[in-house]
Amino acid sequence: MKLLSVGIPCYNSAEYMAKAIESCLVLGDDIEIIVVDDGSQKDNTLEIGKAYETQYPGIVKCVHQENGGHGQAVNTGLANATGLYYKVLDSDDWFDTDSLLKVAQTLKKLYAEGTVVDMFITNYVYEKVSENKQSVIRYTNVMPTDRVFGWSDTKHFLPHQNILMHSVIYRRQMLLDCKLVLPKHTFYVDNLFVYQPLPYVKTMYYVDIDLYRYFIGRQDQSVNEKIMIGRMDQQLRVNRLMIDCCDVMAVEEEKCRRYMIKYLTMISTVSTVLCIKSGTKEHLAQKDEMWQYMKDKDINLFKAVKRSVMGRMMQLKSKTGQKAILAIYGVAQKIFAFN
Repeated sequence: MKLLSVGIPCYNSAEYMAKAIESCLVLGDDIEIIVVDDGSQKDNTLEIGKAYETQYPGIVKCVHQENGGHGQAVNTGLANATGLYYKVLDSDDWFDTDSLLKVAQTLKKLYAEGTVVDMFITNYVYEKVSENKQSVIRYTNVMPTDRVFGWSDTKHFLPHQNILMHSVIYRRQMLLDCKLVLPKHTFYVDNLFVYQPLPYVKTMYYVDIDLYRYFIGRQDQSVNEKIMIGRMDQQLRVNRLMIDCCDVMAVEEEKCRRYMIKYLTMISTVSTVLCIKSGTKEHLAQKDEMWQYMKDKDINLFKAVKRSVMGRMMQLKSKTGQKAILAIYGVAQKIFAFN
């Protein structure tokens, strides 16, 4: 069994996928790199993946699928994974190699001691290469470092501190146990990927290193604001799937439940802001429908989200209220450089 499986979803990624793949190779035989070609049409993504598979047999596996979108590519990566742990690396991002070596060293040490944690966390870095700007998201004020801990040991998450796909490595079997299957032809499923397994997480380990480098700045990138507005239906679909995927208010671990409410509030805030920025009657109506859906699905969850400052603000419908929402979002963009 491999120590770590890394799934790399690729769609017309020939221009940059090599950097992602090569940032993993430092682990040698300890890693399994699953390159998933999502039916690329415009370039030689599949050929590049196959070339790496030939060059690194037993380490790189290239899988072709008919186009199913990012979520289906993540599903395919997981289905082909054999490692003890599973992580997703988007094809335009990369790992810091020194940090990856430290991750492997730590996972090996834990395994030798008879410990396999459900969730392994590291920092991640927003890389705005065009502006030569970096923004590191770390968790030193929230989580104990360099030891196994549980939800009861966590402290308060600040608004910008969310456990994203970039920061998490999951125990592979746990992902299978929680029956995680991401929807086809849908962007922004990374939020569902990291959210749905959380009630299954009992043991965690955090290392204060900057592993994942998250590239921001391409005009065709899925998190580009204009593109997100154009894919509003997919953002709202993921938002609703997060509401549906589990009974958050029944989660026994109080701090896990509180964190999940915070995370759902963040995603619902993003959906709301994008609908307001779009300004079309259709999107404004869909915004209201999303909040009504949450209310109808679980009134207690809706009330818990609404109790937060952001949750209350998102209910504002006047022009003045909506201007205030956009102003706060704009400040957050400048501070944290998240898109």
